[in-house]
Amino acid sequence: MNAAEEIALLKKERNAVILAHNYTRGEVQDVADYTGDSLELARRATQVDADVIVFCGVWFMAETAKILNPGKTVLIPDPSAGCPMADMITGAQLRELKAQNPGAKAVCYVNSTAEVKAECDICVTSGNAEKVMSRFAPDEKILFVPDQHLGGHVSALLNRSYTLWPGFCPIHAAITVESIEAARRLHPGAPVLVHPECSKAVRDAADHQLSTGGMCQFAKESDAQEFIVGTEVGILHRLSKENPEKTFHPVSEEIVCADMKKITLENLAACLREMKHEVCVPEDISTRAKRAIDAMLAV
Repeated sequence: MNAAEEIALLKKERNAVILAHNYTRGEVQDVADYTGDSLELARRATQVDADVIVFCGVWFMAETAKILNPGKTVLIPDPSAGCPMADMITGAQLRELKAQNPGAKAVCYVNSTAEVKAECDICVTSGNAEKVMSRFAPDEKILFVPDQHLGGHVSALLNRSYTLWPGFCPIHAAITVESIEAARRLHPGAPVLVHPECSKAVRDAADHQLSTGGMCQFAKESDAQEFIVGTEVGILHRLSKENPEKTFHPVSEEIVCADMKKITLENLAACLREMKHEVCVPEDISTRAKRAIDAMLAV
């Protein structure tokens, strides 16, 4: 019996559901019940009937699933799968920032720890940030953490000014204007899709700025047959699977998140077999963080 077959059996035995992020390995996405971006998976986590949720992604995502499902067992195949951007701000640092800006609303990208979410009024994802942020009054003071690039992208779309925390995703920061220009030379005419976590210069050099979920939707609806994709290379598996007649080129083969790739079929099977690496969030943090996530999901 191979790992995929064992996972299918264990999933039934444990009454488990497997959620996988678009950046995980292709073979992990293939055994998952649902694959998506942060927004898609946050919504899906509230809809599952299973007793066990196995989250194939990084730690903050599994935390979010636990916060939304406090009565369920949430497991992660590798608890060391983290997010450098999420680690760029702590709850204490956000409390200090709020103290320096009395009356301001604290907004966090969902790519943040439960402790940071607990200090915020609302969360956003790259897929819903513009819609969520448009609900604030134009003159309202906003603290946006931790991603300066997503915050800058949304503030420009809405023509507003936010106080931006200087966090960033090292993976998306590795995408350059030069790499986009090189990809255009190799694939002339192919639209360039980049993630809003990229720098402003890169976003400006692209044709479209989209979440990974948005990229999947765009690829389905577009008449184009080739696309240049500026985000973590794991998304190409889903894009190609959903659009077999179309071709997808990474801006660079080197845009790889090592943390996402820590999730393998082997540690996923072991996780289910031994029911190990359970995700727990302290109740006081969970209760406050859930308010911020629920506020986002309500929009």
